[in-house]
Amino acid sequence: MMLVPVRADRSAIHGLGLFASVFIPRGTPVWRFEPGFDRIFTPEEFARLPALAQGHLRHYGYLDIATRHWFLGGDLAIFMNHGHVPNTGTPNTGGSAPLTCALRDISEGDELTCDYRTFDASDKPIDVVTARRQDR
Repeated sequence: MMLVPVRADRSAIHGLGLFASVFIPRGTPVWRFEPGFDRIFTPEEFARLPALAQGHLRHYGYLDIATRHWFLGGDLAIFMNHGHVPNTGTPNTGGSAPLTCALRDISEGDELTCDYRTFDASDKPIDVVTARRQDR
């Protein structure tokens, strides 16, 4: 569940992206997993889904590296794109629920990015050319 005001808009990285609607100071929690709002699918549940639903989950969700469960956000968080030098990430707090925080100050209008490689075990493609352009 997004914890800060955001909007989805065209992205130079890939299709649609997630953009800050306000200034977000470094360290601010920007997203957390909220049971009942966001969803977790076990490998067995994922396997029982129709092919189109599996495709949706592969594109908009992520396969958790640690648990091998599929996570799907219930809001605009699904539009967060990969960045090789992301402005959001997961702090090492030892908490059980996924939490994403601002790694540096994020200005209003900036695209929020995360490093898929730190949490996503799926084969989601990462567009190296546009991600590099975005990270400059």
